[in-house]
Amino acid sequence: MYRRVIGIAVFIMLGAVSIVQAADAPASEEEQYMAWAAGIWQSLNRRQGDVKLADGAATLKVSKEFYYLDPTDTEKVLVDIWGNPPGSGTETQGMLFPEGTTPFDDGSWGVLVNYEEDGHVSDEDADKINYDELLAQMQEDTRQASEERVSAGYEPVELIGWAAKPFYDKESHKLHWAKEIKFGNNELNMMNYSIRVLGRKGVLVLNFITDMNQKAVVDKHINTVLAMADFDQGSRYADFDPSVDKLAAYGIGALIAGKVLAKTGLIAAAIIFAKKFGVLFLIAIGALWNRFFRRKKQVV
Repeated sequence: MYRRVIGIAVFIMLGAVSIVQAADAPASEEEQYMAWAAGIWQSLNRRQGDVKLADGAATLKVSKEFYYLDPTDTEKVLVDIWGNPPGSGTETQGMLFPEGTTPFDDGSWGVLVNYEEDGHVSDEDADKINYDELLAQMQEDTRQASEERVSAGYEPVELIGWAAKPFYDKESHKLHWAKEIKFGNNELNMMNYSIRVLGRKGVLVLNFITDMNQKAVVDKHINTVLAMADFDQGSRYADFDPSVDKLAAYGIGALIAGKVLAKTGLIAAAIIFAKKFGVLFLIAIGALWNRFFRRKKQVV
């Protein structure tokens, strides 16, 4: 598919021109693409202000620096524009994009929003975590995953290290960190920047879809994004009631390492989000392996 850097006003204008031209003569591949892109862009309901998430348990206060797309429009971005399988967007809580940009732009980036209701995550281990040891464990998990990827015919993956060391704010109960990840022989490494907002019954999950050359841009916006996401009164971290609410089977360290609870116990999931050549793809270890590799075949 034809792709290029397109400003919002420019590609809408060219899209309209190509539609007119199409009435008189067969449209070129570029003209078809511009008309298609303009149609999708105009169909997106870009919102700002307060957006309710997680069945009303949380609110995303979208500033003028960003716009929000609901799960339906997120599906259009992830599936129609970035080439992921159907269902990739509808299973989310939506997506954020910087104002003044489009998902079609070369170097575009966004923030995928999700909610995981696995229980109240204790932060008692927050001050005891040795992040160097945790990184070594995560690198080993990634090495094992990479071996299986290579045997399955995929390019290797390597966790280079922290792009931003984990930081947990005990006052706001917000956690964020970033990993630098190398895929195959690609010269440009991907960056998996993650935010977790802890609540009464679960965690808000915000994942930046970007690469290392955009780290300065993400660093510039990280505080704005952190300030946007919060749980509402009654669903906040401090509202936890041990007599009625359940505890999650993992803590802060497991959130960073990518641990998830399965019926057979705690397993390594190590889900990595990245955007490569305009495509979002995911990798998983353990019980999630087959599910995500079926997706991987369609997007690489």
